[in-house]
This record gives sequence, structure tokens and C-alpha cells, in this order.
Amino acid sequence: MSAQNKKKLLLHTCCAPCAPHVIETLRKDFDVCSFFYNPNIHPLEEYQLRLEEIKGYLETLSVELLVGEYDANRWFRAVSGMEHEKEGGRRCEVCYRIRLEKTVSLAQEKGFQQVTTTLSVSPHKKANIINRIGRELTGAGDVIFYEADFKKSDGFKKSCEMSKKHGFYRQNYCGCIYSKAPIHKPVHEVT
Repeated sequence: MSAQNKKKLLLHTCCAPCAPHVIETLRKDFDVCSFFYNPNIHPLEEYQLRLEEIKGYLETLSVELLVGEYDANRWFRAVSGMEHEKEGGRRCEVCYRIRLEKTVSLAQEKGFQQVTTTLSVSPHKKANIINRIGRELTGAGDVIFYEADFKKSDGFKKSCEMSKKHGFYRQNYCGCIYSKAPIHKPVHEVT
């Protein structure tokens, strides 16, 4: 399919290690633009490291990158009371929704036909929940949510191999401060 005939897809991107396999898969059928919106990533130095790495990688692919506001306080307010939830619980669902809401809103504003996210490439993320939220947010609107479980068919393994090939920094937590280590005192705002 020629680039002129491909639909425009806005890809919510969480980090460089999750991106290669997903982008390679999507570029077969879509004109992909990446959107980095991750107010869940803490501390700020970690956020900046991940942002710089995805910028550098996307430049090598000539894939456009849009960067959303780092609104950590919004994220902390949204997950307040869920600090001690286990990974994959209600807090994660709220986090998926926050990031996908912003992605869908930007897609509508900029005229993208479809949206999706790299999140489902991780074995720690539940594709059925991500896809349900995506469907709910796009509804019967002009933007379609591209449902996927990018970890299937060795997607996660391929992503790991590609990350190693590119020498990406591979973080040991999703980005949420509550997933990094046990928290004894809730953190509510970033100063």
C-alpha cells in the first residue's frame, strides 16, 4: 500500500523498548505518528530519559513525534487511594484510560482516522482491558480504536530483541512510582 493511501494512525507510545515491533507492524498498513503522553512516569528524570530515547529512535525512522504535557499532578489525583493496588489492578486501568483519553482527543483534533497504543506489547499489561477502554473512548465517533495484543505471536520477544539491537535503556518498572517499589506513604503531588 502506498504511503498516500494509508490511513493516519496516532500511536500512544510509552517508551522506546515497547515501540519497535509495534511500529514495524503498524507501518505496513498505516501512516504512523507517535504520541508520547505518560504523566504516570516518575521521577521526572526517568520521564525525560524515556522521552529522549523515543525521540532519538523515531528520528531514525522518520516517524513524527507529538509530545503531550507532563501533567503528573493530574495522574496522582486520578489514582489517589489506589497507591497500594497490585500491578494490573484498578490503578493501571485508570492509568490506561488517562493516556488513551488524551490520545483519542488529540487524534480527533488532528484528523487521525485511527488510534492505538504500544501498551499491549508488555506481558504485564492486559490487552482486553486496554482494547475495551479504547472502544469506549472512540465509540461511534470519527476515530477508530485499533484493537491489538501486540505481545502475541512473540511480539514481546521481538520487541526485546529489537530493543537490544538498538541498545535501548530497558527500565525495570512501568514508570509508575507505585510499581517501582513498595510505597509506605502516598505521594500526591509532584513539586
